[in-house]
Amino acid sequence: QLDPENTGFIGVEPFASLVHSHELPLDPAKLDMLVALAQGNAEGQVCYQELVDLISSKRSSSFKRAIANGQRALPRDGLLDETGLGFYKRFVRYVAYEILPCEMDRRWYFYQHRACPPPVFMAAVTLTQIIVFLCYGARLNKWVLQTYHPEYMKSPLVYHPGHRARAWRFLTYMFMHVGLEQLGFNALLQLMIGVPLEMVHGILRISFLYLAGVLAGSLTVSITDMRAPLVGGSGGVYALCSAHLANVVM
Repeated sequence: QLDPENTGFIGVEPFASLVHSHELPLDPAKLDMLVALAQGNAEGQVCYQELVDLISSKRSSSFKRAIANGQRALPRDGLLDETGLGFYKRFVRYVAYEILPCEMDRRWYFYQHRACPPPVFMAAVTLTQIIVFLCYGARLNKWVLQTYHPEYMKSPLVYHPGHRARAWRFLTYMFMHVGLEQLGFNALLQLMIGVPLEMVHGILRISFLYLAGVLAGSLTVSITDMRAPLVGGSGGVYALCSAHLANVVM
């Protein structure tokens, strides 16, 4: 009666009425999880297969993660309907919708997010890059195309394939930049993409991802061009963008 066309979906309100009228053995927390999934799918309805998986032992990773975080019921109002939020909570909501593709995961992240530990890695890297650029700019009195200054290339931070025996240069070149344009572009992406990713996935994963991208950049230059110096955090930025690409595509 509720699904005359056998689509496998029924509305949220008819399903809730069915649960209460027949006293189905489904605890409120699981019911809220199912409603959150329904609001997150394209149809906006309860899926029969998701109901079967929830009642049986075939739970999705989202269900397992939600149940592992505690059997606390989720508020039924959508996150976008939340009012009276402070600046930080609005930012957390933005991060949830920017990074997480599933509505239920967004809710669990929003309601269980804690400000400690803060996303310090990307902020610290960006701040260090700005300080290093300002120091070299003031020292050389040059704010664009700094690589053309002979003193700039003598920096112990710049990577050059000829200096690859100095292993620290494989990573430290990320603190040096050619000019304001490159620094501004990298800093903007690091803050807009890197900070939200770090808030969701944690400092260890994002720091490893970023440094892996930086290392991949210096190794690639070592193979492709043995004469070119390398500066800038673009390798790490590309790694962050690649990590975020799945959210954009999906």
